[in-house]
Amino acid sequence: MSTGLIIAIVIVAAVVVVAAVLAAVRSRGSGPQGLKRRFGPEYERTVAQHGGDTKEAERELAERVKRHGSLHERELAPAERERYAARWTTAQERFVDSPRESVAEVDRLLAELAAARGFPAGAQYDEQVAALSVHHADHVDGYRRVHRAALAPAGGSTLGQAGTEEMRTAMIEARSLFDDLVTPSSHEPGRHRAEVGADSGGHLPWSANRSRPKES
Repeated sequence: MSTGLIIAIVIVAAVVVVAAVLAAVRSRGSGPQGLKRRFGPEYERTVAQHGGDTKEAERELAERVKRHGSLHERELAPAERERYAARWTTAQERFVDSPRESVAEVDRLLAELAAARGFPAGAQYDEQVAALSVHHADHVDGYRRVHRAALAPAGGSTLGQAGTEEMRTAMIEARSLFDDLVTPSSHEPGRHRAEVGADSGGHLPWSANRSRPKES
């Protein structure tokens, strides 16, 4: 048997082994327990959305993993991270006088930031959220809340004191997803999270200190 043939056989065998391992991993991750571990609160939300039908919910979640599980998040350059952090700070400061405009800007910011990290573009909102739920399941619902608030009609419940509180809560919850997306996946992520998590005055965001802007 020639050396070339032996090498070819070894390569084919290695490919088969790797494929088998990946299939086993996907199988464990797409079973009921694997889906619960992977999606956490998103699992319960999806079950509730399907009226308690766990099989339908798990079918939907498994389909999300199939479509988006292999997505590779692109790392942001330091200058990009700083620009996004500055935009968040500006939007947060604007909330005091213009809560609706602030929420709309955060909605746009999250869509652009997710796209910059490699998720589907913001114009494909449903697919973007589905992909985010696979990789950031703990915090994706904050994005949904901000998006709903941003699209609410001008005469709806998001106006007035109750509406301002609703928008403030949406901003707080969306901050967690923003932090996840803007923080590097490696290279001292905790230290950088502290850096981008402070506003221009060095103060922690609402989500950390629970201070609240005055109602508009």
